[in-house]
Amino acid sequence: QSTADGGEICYDLAHFRTVRVLNNNSTHKCVALLGRFSNLSPDQQAIVVLEKRAAQHGESETEKSEQQPSSEQGRTFFTTSSRLHKEFVNDVYGNFLCTVDPELNRLKVSIIYPASEKHIVKHTAQHRYMIEETIDQYNKITLPHLEEEQLSLEWLYNVLEHRKEKERILYEDPCDENGFILLPDLKWDGKTVEQLYLLALVRRRGIRSLRDLTAADLPLLRNVQTRGIAAIEKRYGIGASQLRIYLHYQPTFYHLHMHFTYLRYDPPGAGCEKAHLLSTVINNLELAGDYYQRATLSYTLKETDKL
Repeated sequence: QSTADGGEICYDLAHFRTVRVLNNNSTHKCVALLGRFSNLSPDQQAIVVLEKRAAQHGESETEKSEQQPSSEQGRTFFTTSSRLHKEFVNDVYGNFLCTVDPELNRLKVSIIYPASEKHIVKHTAQHRYMIEETIDQYNKITLPHLEEEQLSLEWLYNVLEHRKEKERILYEDPCDENGFILLPDLKWDGKTVEQLYLLALVRRRGIRSLRDLTAADLPLLRNVQTRGIAAIEKRYGIGASQLRIYLHYQPTFYHLHMHFTYLRYDPPGAGCEKAHLLSTVINNLELAGDYYQRATLSYTLKETDKL
């Protein structure tokens, strides 16, 4: 995000004023807050998402110091400032709350500013409903809606054209027809391999979602699958059999992209009502080149979604 004069915005959470809590997700240990930055435009809303990170190997192994008990050998998660607050003890089992070193309590912070109404809806906890979308409903209802309501893709074009996030790119195939860029998803801190989550953004424009794919796109899909797997195995040592590769329907944004996640991680949006395995998509198109122009597709919508 840039200021009017082209400079980078400097966020200061001390100036963030919370209006309300949009979502408090106990499963993924994150909370989404809606508010405003008092030192920026008071008319613009912002979303701040705080997420508890997995313990980092380097952070959890603190060097022996004066804070540690003298009898402690080697490295430890805890120091003398660590405090246990008992909830109950029964035989060999005990439950406690623990106050640990602040270095182990770092949070991953994501900021959306300015936040649109669609951003707010996306991050708000709501009832969901299962939808079975026929191709006729897609053409008459979904397609006109997404053409009118979709979020700006400027951030994505910034990545594809190397104007932003160039240093985050893990792999790039520059081919205009079948090329793509592979980089960490915003949900991933880029460090905790157990929570690996990467996005493949295709270079070709005009393919909005699963519904646009035909047999003519098979070379693109196979290229993303093959080269994406190879890049991840080379960098992180994680092979094809340990990766979950899929597309979302409905997607968050309407430019074709694929998700690469580690099987040891249970990310949001990986359920059967949203995720379509890339291998299955390829197989469906091999069987019928117009499969996704004929199929009824199921997905969920939030209660206040305009669609």
